[in-house]
Amino acid sequence: MKFSLFARDQNGGVLVEVTIMLTVVLLIIIGVVDFLFAFYQWNAATKAVEIGARIAAVSDPVAVGLQRLSAVMSPALNPGDPMPYFSVTCDGSTTTCVCTGTCTGVAGYNTSAMNNVVFGRGNSSCVTPNSPLRIGMCNIFNRIRVSNVIITYTQTGLGYAGSPHGPVPTITVSLQNLPFQFFFLGSLTGFNKVEIPAMTTTITGEDLSSSAPS
Repeated sequence: MKFSLFARDQNGGVLVEVTIMLTVVLLIIIGVVDFLFAFYQWNAATKAVEIGARIAAVSDPVAVGLQRLSAVMSPALNPGDPMPYFSVTCDGSTTTCVCTGTCTGVAGYNTSAMNNVVFGRGNSSCVTPNSPLRIGMCNIFNRIRVSNVIITYTQTGLGYAGSPHGPVPTITVSLQNLPFQFFFLGSLTGFNKVEIPAMTTTITGEDLSSSAPS
């Protein structure tokens, strides 16, 4: 008889329902907060890559010797001939540049040039720029470091052998090994291992020099 009364007893039922619903609502709220923060990181990374490509287009190349490639090729080619194909990929995580195709004279990794792209001109760490001309990728997205950046220089038909301004490559800047950060879900579900996509941006190279031509 006592068990039957206990089974029909509804005292405290509302408290149980509120506890369940509150848990569900709380999970939804923190999920929305983390989703919006992840969306912010996505947008910031996209803008940072765009800025990085623009800086790379008007800065010394990370690949040492790339500026002189068209001049080096002029003895083998007639001045004005199309530049042969090359593709140089510079990886900040390994501080190396790997070249395929015609790579005469292209060798080495320019640390200062990569720092210019990531941290802004003249900087070796992420600091507040004192001029818009000294902005770097990290000023747009402060978690970006050199190890997160890959820059590729590819010959796509522009420029010519013997050009005094060097080759005119297509420059591609992309990200790597940069996970999203979450306030709540990362520690609960392992979302902190989800990486931000490469966010690749491509732009045509210009003078490939950190100094304006005289």
